[in-house]
Amino acid sequence: MITSDVRRAIARAVRDEGLPPADPGLRPGGAPGRYASSVAFASGEQPRAVAARLADRLAGEGIGRADVSGPGFIDITVTPEALAALPDRIIAAGADCARSDALDGVQVAAPPDGDPLAELSWEKARAALAAELTARLAAAAGATAALPPYPERSRSSPPPQPLPVPGGAADRSTSEKEAPRGGPRPPETELGATVAYAGADAVRFALARALPGRPVRIDGREIARHVPGNPAYAVRYAHARAASGVRWAANSRPITLGRPAVPRHPVAHQAESMLLDALSWLPERVVVAARRGRPDEFARYLEELASATIAALICVGYPAKARVPAADRLALAAQTALAAGLGLLGIGAPERL
Repeated sequence: MITSDVRRAIARAVRDEGLPPADPGLRPGGAPGRYASSVAFASGEQPRAVAARLADRLAGEGIGRADVSGPGFIDITVTPEALAALPDRIIAAGADCARSDALDGVQVAAPPDGDPLAELSWEKARAALAAELTARLAAAAGATAALPPYPERSRSSPPPQPLPVPGGAADRSTSEKEAPRGGPRPPETELGATVAYAGADAVRFALARALPGRPVRIDGREIARHVPGNPAYAVRYAHARAASGVRWAANSRPITLGRPAVPRHPVAHQAESMLLDALSWLPERVVVAARRGRPDEFARYLEELASATIAALICVGYPAKARVPAADRLALAAQTALAAGLGLLGIGAPERL
């Protein structure tokens, strides 16, 4: 959400300076709470001179300082108070914490109808899912897009079932049960068998993060494993882990939404700073993935957010976290952001795994 603030502040400064609108191309500035433009703003004069005037206009409204770098880029540092207020803003926004107006006025083609996981090949499924997710991400970033409905899922997938071996007994048994009596057997596909084994959520995430232009082959046994090294599990586990921290905090003292239950405290650990920084990029990662047509980049961002969430929750030491009274709000913010991100991918966000 902070990146949305920075983007709007730059847009106002560019407009007030009489420059044509341009995307700032925000990138990390090298430390939590620091953001840099990758576009040099100029209009017939030296870019550094233009950047200096823009930087002067950016002071205030949560921005601590703005500096000129390189041939005319702008480095922005938000105030510690702005960063500390982020969890409250995410909690208050709920599922809308990933939304922005960065693509307002942009129209996106509607994705093809049908369930991508019903395709007959991995490549076709990845392409269909990429089209669907690009439209969903664009709509979240303010674009106009016609979106197909998909069922909301909040439960974890059912336990894995044995992968059928083509021509084997399990394969014949399944086919015979599904085939109408006296009619032809339904076609068996590797993709369908993987969905039946690992669950739709795991397959959707694995396909969502698959790199375009490369052969797609997903091992159902790998994506069904409940281990941190499995991205299809790790992001959902981080959400469940954050939800567990919230439940523990609620049993200790209630969390009051919309207003801090306790005064805001300075960040006590580097892992917490890293989580706040990762959370601040959520809307921007939606925008960039939508603009580039690369939902795989957003899925990989969720992996980074999940890793930062686990690291922060470990560092504050649930349940012995008395030294950080605001840690429960950080867990709730992480849970909210991960749920919003998974929802954009059409994947359930279980509270227990």
